[in-house]
Amino acid sequence: MGMLASLDAMWEMSAEKRIFGAVLLFSWTVYLWETFLARRQRRIYKTTTHVPLELGQIMDSETFEKSRLYQLDKSTFSFWSGLYSEIEGTLILLFGGIPYLWRLSGRFCGYAGFGPEYEITQSLVFLLLATLFSALTGLPWSLYNTFVIEEKHGFNQQTLGFFMKDAIKKFIVTQCILLPVSSLLLYIIKIGGDYFFIYAWLFTLVVSLVLVTIYADYIAPLFDKFTPLPEGKLKQEIEIMAKSIDFPLTKVYVVQGSKRSSHSNAYFYGFFKNKRIVLFDTLLEEYSVLNKDIQEESGMEPRNDGEGDSEEIKAKVKNKKQGCKNEEVLAVLGHELGHWKLGHTVKNIIISQMNSFLCFFLFAVLIGRKELFAAFGFSDSQPTLIGLLIIFQFIFSPYNEVLSFCLTVLSRRFEFQADAFAKKLGKAKDLYSALIKLNKDNLGFPVSDWLFSMWHYSHPPLLERLQALKNSKQD
Repeated sequence: MGMLASLDAMWEMSAEKRIFGAVLLFSWTVYLWETFLARRQRRIYKTTTHVPLELGQIMDSETFEKSRLYQLDKSTFSFWSGLYSEIEGTLILLFGGIPYLWRLSGRFCGYAGFGPEYEITQSLVFLLLATLFSALTGLPWSLYNTFVIEEKHGFNQQTLGFFMKDAIKKFIVTQCILLPVSSLLLYIIKIGGDYFFIYAWLFTLVVSLVLVTIYADYIAPLFDKFTPLPEGKLKQEIEIMAKSIDFPLTKVYVVQGSKRSSHSNAYFYGFFKNKRIVLFDTLLEEYSVLNKDIQEESGMEPRNDGEGDSEEIKAKVKNKKQGCKNEEVLAVLGHELGHWKLGHTVKNIIISQMNSFLCFFLFAVLIGRKELFAAFGFSDSQPTLIGLLIIFQFIFSPYNEVLSFCLTVLSRRFEFQADAFAKKLGKAKDLYSALIKLNKDNLGFPVSDWLFSMWHYSHPPLLERLQALKNSKQD
């Protein structure tokens, strides 16, 4: 009887309270689920203290222990930062942080002579204040992650001055893009009539394509130095491989990622017949500045005094080097180009745009529901920007979680297919060794809980990828 009474009481609540309660309940449910998964994985980090037999041939005990401790520290940081984020979000909702910030932005507009009728102007002030608040509250966590965790494990290459300058620059660039795009989107929604969701979707499609096109040429260079890959054997072989699969390569760049972090990466970008490849300098063994002084820093300079230990010391120094040999870099690029050749990039764009259209359509259906606004403290007004925030961030949360999981599963499938494509190019052996080196350089822990892996890993675990490559490697 008590349970039935509680259910009756819940349904007797106003629609606004039910919506608000459901949003908070789902948010904490997701957080507890994520915490449960993280705890399972953390148990793996704590208990797996020795290299498993199946990893004995690909990972030494020193690297294994380093990666275990690195991931353990990251797990601890993730727990506390996640808890803070969840508590912060809950308090903002409970104490009316969103309507307060909207009223505050209205007062700022009033000081400048803009009344309530200037909703778009007030929306831009709201966005500016919200992103500033987010940047300031997230700054201590970012500082700790960079200068404590990443520094402790040898990844951070930034000074505090560089970090702060970079953070300010990112904030300014973000506002220069966010505010004009948001104002145009709000204007389109206002004047679009019954079919505004179609125009809004088309606008966001155009914006996303433009940003993808100009990012590497005009935005990324504001933060990192891009230089053409010097003429030589590596560039020649990259061009030959691209030509063999009809990849319309126009330029190959090296980005100086080492000034920020020793993590490595590679990617391509561009539309139609204008494709470019970008290699992080940390990916290239012969190019990485982190390798230049490694002998001096390690105190293991090879001797030429004929005492017979020169080769052993050289081997130790080589083992400490970061990055991949040219053949391995080509194998990694073979994998990346496989994503293009197999249509993964286009498929991801199509999925993204189908999802975007569906969300705008549902937004058009829900935007007129006053109880949604009332649930978050907006009883007297229904600003369009607030409607976007409520519906996209809170109401769509369950859908977004399911979609995220499905995309993670799809991503793993794409990764296996790209590996298989690299195998067809004859790169199986080199990709096998490259994956091991990249795992070592990035201190990836090769043992994972199956449930944590299934939910979170967009790339298959290392052992699964190596097993898929093994037969071809031996052929």
